[in-house]
Amino acid sequence: MSIPQPIGHALAEPGALRLKHDHFGSISRVGEGSNCRIRRNTDDAVFGLRWVARWVAGREARALRALAGIDGLPQLLRLDRHGLERSYIGGQPMQEAKPRDLAYYRAARKLVLALHRRGVAHNDLAKEPNWLVRDDGTPAVIDFQIAWFSPRRSRFFRLLAHEDLRHLLKHKRHYSPNSLTPTERRVLARRSWLARTWKATGKRIYNFVTRRIFNYRDNEGRG
Repeated sequence: MSIPQPIGHALAEPGALRLKHDHFGSISRVGEGSNCRIRRNTDDAVFGLRWVARWVAGREARALRALAGIDGLPQLLRLDRHGLERSYIGGQPMQEAKPRDLAYYRAARKLVLALHRRGVAHNDLAKEPNWLVRDDGTPAVIDFQIAWFSPRRSRFFRLLAHEDLRHLLKHKRHYSPNSLTPTERRVLARRSWLARTWKATGKRIYNFVTRRIFNYRDNEGRG
């Protein structure tokens, strides 16, 4: 029986392809065929930020454990002190596939509601690279790095869950505006205090720190 290599040995495997590398580590696609998977390597993080990268990887693993078995979401395969591995989902990122089919958005809504029922708010669905269009036209969601896990579905969690759905509707408005219902238009017109505050203050600070200081980009879905 072979002993699995530590997650830090990502690029030593056949077919390995590094998708992203920043101050918080690297993300690589490793393996081939049915053995293809995504590996987040926290050993590649800047030395002073490795503890942050490992803490974030642990939070992602916790969310993925709660979502085990849901089709269209990554499945946690392994977690150790070097990072984590999760299943690979093939497909085109939303900004390339440009889905206009109403069936896609109906299925996407069901997928988002499924993860909410497990107590997970994705918290990053505004980014198109986090949405995939699989070969059969169905949706998938990736990158749970900043997901919020709340088994008791607190009031704050419900607010984040509402924002998940609003972000999905914003994508629907962009690619399939004629399919929006009157109710969906009203939801888009009413932004929560969290969304207003984030846009006015937090988003600018986040973009400055992550992009200017840490050179961080959420490009995994473009790989």
